[in-house]
Amino acid sequence: MVPNSIKVPVSWDYVAPHGALCLGVEPATDFDKRGQVDDQLRDKETGERVWLVRLLDLDPEAGRFGGSKEFKVKVVAAQQPVPPASAVPGYPPMVEFTDVTLTPYVDSQKCKGVGGKCRSRLAWSVRAGGMTAAQASRAKAA
Repeated sequence: MVPNSIKVPVSWDYVAPHGALCLGVEPATDFDKRGQVDDQLRDKETGERVWLVRLLDLDPEAGRFGGSKEFKVKVVAAQQPVPPASAVPGYPPMVEFTDVTLTPYVDSQKCKGVGGKCRSRLAWSVRAGGMTAAQASRAKAA
């Protein structure tokens, strides 16, 4: 039987083949501890802190059909990941991630109550072990 929380290891090239721009890093909130002194989410397996990295997908097809070009990657690390310096002043830096895993889940936010249409969809949670600067070959291709 397939476990409920399967983590599929993938290459970063699979997640964002055209690259991604880093828009910011913030701590992930543990909503069960919200309002306490330390309400940051911790990884269940390692106990390390979880950080959310906001990204802009550079794929020209991203955002098609009313979707968003932005997505988030959860990074498990003791310290807040620091984005690399941008190669182009005034623009966000291009980044890549190491130890990337995908976890499928059902996003049911678009379901209307009883009797309404349910437009739930399969979604993917992206987790990583670290953030690095984009490779030079990818930065030139984008």
